[in-house]
Amino acid sequence: MNPICKLFNIKYPIIQAGMVWCSGWRLASAVSNAGGLGIIGAGSMYPEVLRSHIQKCKLATHQPFGVNIPLLYPNIQEIIDVVIEEKVKIVFSSAGNPATWTSFLKEKGVTVVHVIANTKFAIKAQEAGVDAIVAEGFEAGGHNGREETTTMCLIPIIKEAVKIPVIAAGGIGSGKAMLAAFALGADAVQIGSAFAVAEESSAHPAFKHKIIAANEGDTKLAMKKLVPVRLLKNEFADAIANAEADGASRNELADLLGHARAKLGMFEGDMENGELEIGQVSAMLKEIRPASVILEEIWQEFKVKIAELIQLQNKLDI
Repeated sequence: MNPICKLFNIKYPIIQAGMVWCSGWRLASAVSNAGGLGIIGAGSMYPEVLRSHIQKCKLATHQPFGVNIPLLYPNIQEIIDVVIEEKVKIVFSSAGNPATWTSFLKEKGVTVVHVIANTKFAIKAQEAGVDAIVAEGFEAGGHNGREETTTMCLIPIIKEAVKIPVIAAGGIGSGKAMLAAFALGADAVQIGSAFAVAEESSAHPAFKHKIIAANEGDTKLAMKKLVPVRLLKNEFADAIANAEADGASRNELADLLGHARAKLGMFEGDMENGELEIGQVSAMLKEIRPASVILEEIWQEFKVKIAELIQLQNKLDI
């Protein structure tokens, strides 16, 4: 049995990423009901908002689901308390030191997965006792690794470095890409952007439509002096790029970013002044559809491409 399916007790080795302003209870429950693992993104939620989403998700699905927790969250203790009190059994941690909370969570019976972007932190996560890791390549949307290592290079490097299961992320939005990740050694895939445009995504409709209108080259990694983030081009992204080209300091970039910029764009729908976090795979996304349809299409294409490769192998053997 696939190690990730066994770890989470899910049908398909497909995980929906925990994305700020996109992955509330509706999306998480829809993905879980379709056989994948849905994730509620706590990064854009106050503790009691998260509690509400967890409770609604429990009512909407009897399948496993998890919560993504950025460990640098200012209210981290309260977020952890909510997760424990609501008996969430799966946590995907990110943006911080996994050694801080992994042991505590595992003592409470929680399965812990940590998101990394390089070998150093993959090994640290394994040493911290996590059950699996997400290896996220440079193509991914949102906050990204400073090394800018692509998924194609990152997955085999990480697979060689650790003994725990590896979930590939970054640039994966189709069955073909999923198969490529498996060929590189991944045990499962985590998909963000393709689910950000799902009907059940809490992203603003204007953001969804901007994503499906995107072409190759319409995203760029920005704000490397702060925390690198992949953004869809708009007036705000242009302003950041110009400031960086002029040698803006960390403080100047932070002032330009301001407060709640991602909420302004992704959740409230300001397509010019908001921070629009999305991956390079957005250039391949052309429709807004139910999450179940997106997941099933990815899985079916994955199986078809496996069969095609077997046929190719047979021909090459001749």
